[in-house]
Amino acid sequence: MGEPAIVARRRGGLLWHRNFRLLWFGETVNQLGSAMALVGVPLLAVIDLHASPFVVGALAAAAWLPWLVIGLPAGAWVDRLPVRPLMIICDLVPAALYASVPLAYWLHRLTIAQLLAVELLAGGAAVFFSTAYQVNLPALVSDADLVEGNAKLQGSASAASLGGRGLAGVIAQALGAVTALLFNAISFLVSAACLLAIHASEPNRKSRREQFRLRRDIGEGIRLVFADPYLRQLSLFGGAANFALDGYAAVVVVFLVRVLGLSAGLVGVLVAVPGVGGLTGALLARRISARLGTAKTMLVSTLGALPFALLTPLAAPGPRLAYYVAGILVAATGVGIGNVVQVTFRQIYCPAGILGRVTTTMRFVAFGTSPLGALAGGTLATGLGARNALWIMLGVLAVSGTVLLTPCFTGRRDLPTAPPADTPAGVAV
Repeated sequence: MGEPAIVARRRGGLLWHRNFRLLWFGETVNQLGSAMALVGVPLLAVIDLHASPFVVGALAAAAWLPWLVIGLPAGAWVDRLPVRPLMIICDLVPAALYASVPLAYWLHRLTIAQLLAVELLAGGAAVFFSTAYQVNLPALVSDADLVEGNAKLQGSASAASLGGRGLAGVIAQALGAVTALLFNAISFLVSAACLLAIHASEPNRKSRREQFRLRRDIGEGIRLVFADPYLRQLSLFGGAANFALDGYAAVVVVFLVRVLGLSAGLVGVLVAVPGVGGLTGALLARRISARLGTAKTMLVSTLGALPFALLTPLAAPGPRLAYYVAGILVAATGVGIGNVVQVTFRQIYCPAGILGRVTTTMRFVAFGTSPLGALAGGTLATGLGARNALWIMLGVLAVSGTVLLTPCFTGRRDLPTAPPADTPAGVAV
């Protein structure tokens, strides 16, 4: 399990834990670069390649499409493969892909087709990396430290998102949007170097000599999730929320640039606002969940915060930009709180041998709707205009939390720490 838990009791908590510190630093740098790419790719497409709203939506969809194609088998593989070597490979591949974009741009060979291919292939690597990442954390720290670990990782990711998106806007205005993608390539290399420096035992795996039946393992993961009332509802909520959020993400740069007429620098600042909310949510998650309980916190963070996103389409140049800031800030704070609670719940609730399959099954449902939402956002923006597309997408987001209005969440204070022994998730695998 890595270093003794007593190390994490010092002031600063897990920041004294060497392996966690390496993981945390590498991921923070990686998230900074990825946040720059989230702004850099659509700005590059809109400003330099003159892409339509539908094409911008297609670029956003390409990054999430691999979850529909390889999301389920990825979990079965992660439950058997060495986690950190897999994560390192999944860092090196996107580094090469994103480095190819500025190279092609400077040679005057960059096309929308190349951007689509880069987003698609990098998204495939992200499927394996993010699944392995969820499995790896419980192998580095104790169960008692998982809330702190997830809160620190979520908080630094939100801070990196805040800084990266704002920095991408500034760089795009000063040096061109393509330069932000070069920073993203470098960030993947930093993440890979940090993972190489980690020294900790791998989680127990099934013997590789055991017959590997992919269809059986995928089916096992699906049954584990959909037979469990907590995992099932969290998956359905994630699917509804991500459909809306990625529809919003596909449209927001078009809205800010072409409807509101804002500069690239100001666009970078505004699209960094969700990072402020995510960071705030991560900082508040432990305190709120301790006071209200984890089940109640999930309800408050979704039903109470997400409807504020409906203020966003009211934005206009000048003082009315405050509608955008307030709406996205509150909604993103709710998302940040909910992410810490549900990721920690899944890592504690699921036995190690099934965590990879449970994670990818839930993310298949949650992220599988992301390309559909991105395409829907781009299509709606093309036909109805970007502002109306935002109204529709954020309306879906506002009601997505109603999926959690079941007795499992409304009838108790805290989510359970282990499944009942008579449910499929309670069977040791």
